[in-house]
Parts: sequence; structure tokens; C-alpha cells
Amino acid sequence: MKLDYSSFKKLKGNIFYPFFFMTVLCFSFEAHSTETYKRIVEGLEPHSITIIGESHQLPESIQFFQELISSYLQQDKCLTVALEVVSSQQAILDQIVEGRASKSDIKLLPMVDHTSYRSLIDDLVRMKRRGNCLKLIAIDGEGLNVNQDKWMADRLAKQISEIPILALLGNLHTLKKIGWNSSMGKAFPYVAEILVSQGHRIKTYPQIWQDKTCNTQNRLISSDEQKTVSLLNRSLISLLNAAKYETVNDVVDGVILWECK
Repeated sequence: MKLDYSSFKKLKGNIFYPFFFMTVLCFSFEAHSTETYKRIVEGLEPHSITIIGESHQLPESIQFFQELISSYLQQDKCLTVALEVVSSQQAILDQIVEGRASKSDIKLLPMVDHTSYRSLIDDLVRMKRRGNCLKLIAIDGEGLNVNQDKWMADRLAKQISEIPILALLGNLHTLKKIGWNSSMGKAFPYVAEILVSQGHRIKTYPQIWQDKTCNTQNRLISSDEQKTVSLLNRSLISLLNAAKYETVNDVVDGVILWECK
């Protein structure tokens, strides 16, 4: 088929504009993701604890956490990384760092025992061996006959220093305040709420999925946006016997929202 100039021009437009649209769209999502890392990394300050929430067993949440660490370490600064690994495994974790054990030797809780999590531990160990100023701590209290949230809060509080702390915990642990329904009596608070009550500097960012199949792009939504209120109520408060939030400025510092392209 022979095309004259006008046909070619029309065809070119039909090809170019969808391509242009997809390019802009991809750039927009990439910008969102980069901005998310930047804003959280800038908040990793001395004497502070930042908790990233996760829905267990989702590889993208692990990758997000790992990339946060990589971004921060590029500044040649020190960082303490806290993992939801039982504290009794700290010695094994140290041995892995020293090369006297492998990632397969560490016993993980079923909720975090998956390939991505073990790969995270392996990657963090490699970062430390390459000379990065990185400390790894296991903070979970499972099997120790203790209140887990109080135990984890105490473990984190003891690590507070000039070196900021970045922790990866289940989403509910990121909530700084919960209005439990009276029928529940006095429910025990989660990690973030305990640390806030002790006067520590805490920043928390749960990760929430619009749809579990939408896991390729993320953006950070501030706690003062109304969308954050609805996301927390739908994804987290709905799991608890607690009052829905009306505002969340004192509950989290933002939500990492995973979306489809």
C-alpha cells in the first residue's frame, strides 16, 4: 500500500499521541515513586524511629523497604534496621553477617518466611559486608511469653541514638492512636502508640493496596489528605473493634499507596 503525505501525517499522529501519553504516564508514576523515597529518607534523622508498615508476603513491600535503605546509605550515613524477626535469632543474624551462617539458618515467623524476606536479609548482609554503616536487629517477641508490641517498642527504644532507626513491621503496628470501642475494655496499644506515649520521635507509613493485583507503582499520600482517612478506615480499622477515624494527622505520617499503572 502506498501512503501519500497526508496519510502518513495522520498515521504518525495516531502512533505518536498514544506513545506520548504512555511516556508521560510512566514518567508520572516514576516521579511519584522517587518522591516517595525522597520524602521518607529525608525524615530519617538522629534520635528518630521510622516504621514502614507492610502486608505480609507481598514482595513489592519488601523491595520498597530495601530501596529505602539503599537510598539512605548512598549518603554515606549510618542506619539501624529493625526486622520482625524473633529476638532469639539475633545471634544467628549476627553470625550471617560474620559469614559463619547462611540465611537458611535463621528461623523466621511463618508470616514473614518467604523468599523475598530471606532475600532482603541476604541483601542487607551484603550491604554491611561492602562497608556500609548498617546495624541489623531482630525485635519480635514471639514465643518469649511477653506482650509482643511492648517488647518490640522496648527493643526499638533501646536502640535510639544519633543513628536513625528504620523498621519494617505489619501495618497495624504503625498506628499511633486507636479509639477502641468500649466493649473491648482497655486494649493494649500497638508499637507506634507505645513509643509515642514514651515521648519518642516516631514517623510511620503503612503500605496500602487499592487492589492486591495493583503492585507496580506507589505514591505517598500525606496524613492531612482526606483520602488517607478513608484508606486507613477501609484497610486497617475495619479489621479492629475500633471507631473509624475522622482525621489521622496524629495517627500516621502518611500512607504509601500501591496502584496500577
